[in-house]
Amino acid sequence: MLIDTHCHLNTIVKTQFDVLLPQNFSTLLEPILEEARVHHVTRIINVGTSLIESTNCVLLAKTFKNVWATLGTHPNDLTAGWKNDITAYRNILKSTDRGRIVGIGEIGLDYHYPDFDKQRQYDGFRAQIELALEFALPIVIHTRDAGDDVLQVIEEYKKDNLKGIIHCFSEDAAFARHAIELGFLLGIGGPLTYPKNEVLRDIFKQTPLDHIVLETDAPFLPPQHMRGKPNTPAQIETVAYFLATLKEVTFEEVAQKTTANAVNLFKIQNA
Repeated sequence: MLIDTHCHLNTIVKTQFDVLLPQNFSTLLEPILEEARVHHVTRIINVGTSLIESTNCVLLAKTFKNVWATLGTHPNDLTAGWKNDITAYRNILKSTDRGRIVGIGEIGLDYHYPDFDKQRQYDGFRAQIELALEFALPIVIHTRDAGDDVLQVIEEYKKDNLKGIIHCFSEDAAFARHAIELGFLLGIGGPLTYPKNEVLRDIFKQTPLDHIVLETDAPFLPPQHMRGKPNTPAQIETVAYFLATLKEVTFEEVAQKTTANAVNLFKIQNA
């Protein structure tokens, strides 16, 4: 069985970001979750990007027994009032069944857009790491054009046994080695199948399965055969088969090891 370690089910059923789920969200999502089950994807981690979307993630985790949530504010979504998000996340963690919230994320650094506030991103990243450590949770890291700084920050917490995933891994081989040395897993999905990503394929061909988890980032980043269409959790199966071919191992081995990695990190069992 397979696990999608990074999905945005809440975004799949909405046309706008940072609004609450529609009342019929359950009806809208049931066929998507059934499609995933048909393709052997039996567990899904739904990842927060803001306070509102994290709240949506928690609601989904409470509604569907095979869905779990993470809480976090994406670096591009940190507002001047981001500290209030941290207070809200702490309150949610204290008042919600801890078995349904399994991580803090997606958090990190993103220097892609020219108007980013570097200090705010640093402060928000560190504060959310410390929240994760407070509640003994792993983190899900978003990094874009900021690889060296991300490594520098997580290096500071090495003695705290910080663990997590480098989401949508797109850095170089040196970054991969350093992240793995720090105890992090590399998350990979549809981009592995894109023709231009030969360097990425080389990295994952050399990376042992013990350090890899599978993700879709649905509805974003679909595999090559679906480019231009919304991604879904069912496509984890496509990624698993592609990775198996790349590494010259069986699909079953990829499924078993990546699933074990996710279960060990997030402490989730069968739904």
